[in-house]
Amino acid sequence: MLQAIEDAAIKIAPGKAPYFIEAHIVKALMIISRKPIGRVSLSKALGLGEGSIRTLVKHLEKVDLIETSREGIVLTRSGQKLVSNMKSRISEIIDVPKSALTVGAFNVAVLVRGVADSVRAGLEQRDAAIKVGAQGATTLIFSNGRLSMPLTSEDVFRELPKIRELIISRLTPKEDDIVVIGSAADKPAAELGAIAAALETLKAK
Repeated sequence: MLQAIEDAAIKIAPGKAPYFIEAHIVKALMIISRKPIGRVSLSKALGLGEGSIRTLVKHLEKVDLIETSREGIVLTRSGQKLVSNMKSRISEIIDVPKSALTVGAFNVAVLVRGVADSVRAGLEQRDAAIKVGAQGATTLIFSNGRLSMPLTSEDVFRELPKIRELIISRLTPKEDDIVVIGSAADKPAAELGAIAAALETLKAK
């Protein structure tokens, strides 16, 4: 899965490198998996220009993950298998209210399954999010029925029970799963930050 995403993001012809990154690839595939979509709508959803979308579509077609039909862009059989694999590791994104846990005006959370042993202090996830334009990322580990930050047993949700309930009810974490909250000045950047942090953790697995 990770290799296919990486292959789709690399430069495939002479000239400038593409303006999209692996996190855009993941987000695009998640969007396309829900229903066929046109290039203009995909451009708006990803926050990329039409030229970048044309290149992204070309890359995804080249690695046989999507095809264009009369209804719009759809997943190929290979694309469906990859997205099914991806969704078994990374959840859909949910909105999370601003709080003492977050560092931006817009915050979203994503669950990454079974990777708690790949998290040290959460700095790798934070740095991966910042690298793609987010303001940061907060990493939480689910262990013994509770969410906590790495290297601490402090109950960070003591004053935030509603946010804890939101995350657990919407993402349903299990033992050794992690939740990454991406934070940014706008929602698209927060989403890219959360996805980039999730991918960074999976690569370390």
